[in-house]
Amino acid sequence: MSMYETTAWAKKSATSNFEKITIQRNLPGDNDVRFDLQYCGICHTDVHTVNNDVHIGLDDLGGTQYPVVPGHELAGIVAAVGKNVTKFKVGDKVGAGAICDSCMTCDSCQKGDEHFCENDFTFTYDAAIKHGHLVTESGYTYGGYTASHTLHESYLIKIPDAYPLEKAGPVFCAGITMYSPLVQWKANKGGMKVGIIGIGGLGQFGLKLAKAMGNEVYAISTSPDKATAARDAGADRFIVSTDANSMKSADNSIDLILNTVPAPHQLSHYLPLLKKNGTLVQLGLVLTDHHVQQIPLLFKRINITGSLIGSIQETQDCMDFCGTHNIMADTKVIKAEELDDLFAVLANKNDTVIRHVLDIAASM
Repeated sequence: MSMYETTAWAKKSATSNFEKITIQRNLPGDNDVRFDLQYCGICHTDVHTVNNDVHIGLDDLGGTQYPVVPGHELAGIVAAVGKNVTKFKVGDKVGAGAICDSCMTCDSCQKGDEHFCENDFTFTYDAAIKHGHLVTESGYTYGGYTASHTLHESYLIKIPDAYPLEKAGPVFCAGITMYSPLVQWKANKGGMKVGIIGIGGLGQFGLKLAKAMGNEVYAISTSPDKATAARDAGADRFIVSTDANSMKSADNSIDLILNTVPAPHQLSHYLPLLKKNGTLVQLGLVLTDHHVQQIPLLFKRINITGSLIGSIQETQDCMDFCGTHNIMADTKVIKAEELDDLFAVLANKNDTVIRHVLDIAASM
């Protein structure tokens, strides 16, 4: 493929600062779309990856590849399209999330579940390029802290014209991570009691989505200080998980719980909140073991399961739902010169409700 150069912001080692570099991406092929980035959301995964704290594990690189250009909450404007592209045209508002490629041929991909690609989907940054639908000069992917990107049209999301671009990026990460399990376990039909554990960036999106779907929503947090933010996001009830009386007040009352907590904890603490046939969905990445006794599972037929982002079609559905219901993350826009300070803060604090967004155009 023919290549072009574009600007990006990268770290060249775990201990270095961000700096502006030049990278190479492929020019659009017949099925590709090139788009100019306007904004890119900033996620804790970005922090962990650039610091080589934990690797996504969806490829065989074995650790962070430097220079690393993070960002998997991309939002921009279409600049060029290949001759076979039918979904997008120049000038459209588009975005992309964590998936930038997959094999397209396995059973999961054929059924529209690219996030469960049996040959591993390609993560939007710091992942080996192996399916042949995009190219960089390094052989691994560069993310959204960049001026321009090229992707196969199958991995792009159309952003509604009226939806602010600076708000769109978090939909492709926090939004879809919460939307997919809500739909999978039928909360999108309304009338359920839905609990959200953790009122950070994921949690606030979950509260807003679950409420807009017509459910009674329970916010569950270790911090009483999150009550106001939770209610502002749509919570009908607020449960302090470190308060025995507060937990007891919601005993046996919730149909579906989405657990966003990324720090070590025991999920069994929350099982008493579930009704018979209730489901607890694990979303936060925890690397320590959970210890679960069988008795609560047997006597209430409780289900414990997990969910990983969502498919491209689900992400489009999520974007459309957010556009229709005016659901947006609480965001703060920053410039590239602020990345180092922000990453230092985020490395030590994981529960902020605010989603930060990099302003690409203002950083150039």
